[in-house]
Amino acid sequence: MQNERQPLYIQIQEYFRHRISNSELKVGEKIPSEKELMEQFDVSRITVANALMQLAKDGWIYRVPGRGSFVQGNQEEAEESLTEEDSKPPAAPEVMINTKSRYLGNKTERNASENKTKRLGLIVPYLIDYFSLRLIQGINRVLEKSEYSLCIVQTYNRIEREEATILELVRDGVEGLIIFPCDTETYNEEVLTLKQNKYPFVLIDRYFHGVETNSVRCDGLVGGEMAVDYLWNLGHRDIAICSDSPFPTITVEDRISGYMEGLKQKGALINPSLILTDFLVEYKGVDPEHPLYRFIKNRMATAFITLNSRLGLHLMAICRELGLRVPEDISILTFDDPSPGTDESGFVSYISQSEDLMGEEAARILTTLLADKAAEQDHKYHKILLQPKLVERQSTAKYLRN
Repeated sequence: MQNERQPLYIQIQEYFRHRISNSELKVGEKIPSEKELMEQFDVSRITVANALMQLAKDGWIYRVPGRGSFVQGNQEEAEESLTEEDSKPPAAPEVMINTKSRYLGNKTERNASENKTKRLGLIVPYLIDYFSLRLIQGINRVLEKSEYSLCIVQTYNRIEREEATILELVRDGVEGLIIFPCDTETYNEEVLTLKQNKYPFVLIDRYFHGVETNSVRCDGLVGGEMAVDYLWNLGHRDIAICSDSPFPTITVEDRISGYMEGLKQKGALINPSLILTDFLVEYKGVDPEHPLYRFIKNRMATAFITLNSRLGLHLMAICRELGLRVPEDISILTFDDPSPGTDESGFVSYISQSEDLMGEEAARILTTLLADKAAEQDHKYHKILLQPKLVERQSTAKYLRN
């Protein structure tokens, strides 16, 4: 059959269009729940959500948050006919709504004027660092000149929240997504479903091996090599690189590969004991029993490259606890600028990923895709690779051999 070759979400749409056109479903009648449709069509939740979202946009159905979807008609009559079970509100993720750079707080409810504005979603692991804030600034520079507002959700670096957030935003009618994936050993299946359903989205800071998607990221290979070159030229030979999570994300792998390539270019041997990526840092204060604390205490390296700025600040706290001076005793170079307002703000040397430009490029790709549906369907993916920049401050210095 011809429709067997169509994407599943389109088959679901045509199923309901046919039933509504033939009056098999009456005006105001409630259609089956997402769970029931998942079982009926043997598809994922996001496939169902995508189909219902498009049916609502095309005027075939309307959706009442927490209550369900109904055939387009008299909404008041439908709402009056709902059972008590239907009226229970759904569990919603923590969403921050940003309209033209104006934060409205953690809300999922929207007033009528907001509903008239087209919305995009931004999904990030955290909103506590300078990276995320500058990323949002870059996105807003593009969106403030457009018809789109921005919904921002943080997942607390948990893949189950990331999956739930994608489903919630798609179900809520968001036009497209910018996704900063959390640290995990496996791909988020909902991201893969977005791709299968041709839903417009852009990945930032990451890419998936073997999976073609729109993406904007900084070149981690060049960044890792750049960090080694800089510290080597300062006289350091025992250079450690460390992360705060054992999960082998593509970003971590690229930076470590660049680190190793930088050492090879210098004719140096790779010392596995200086690659510190096998433990989790929970940021609950300085722990004398943590392997990172013992490593610094034993002076195993004269310089450290941390794969994010928060870890760099944590290393500085360990050094203070041990009575070690930065940069006189140990040099610290981070990826990304530590958050402004910290004691070390303006002190730490870092590798910049131009996160504001990353946000601009991601927003530009997404708005272009939405404006040109033909381009969205031609299967050509936009992949932007930004070049890192070294910003030298006071946390690094020449190594003075005794």
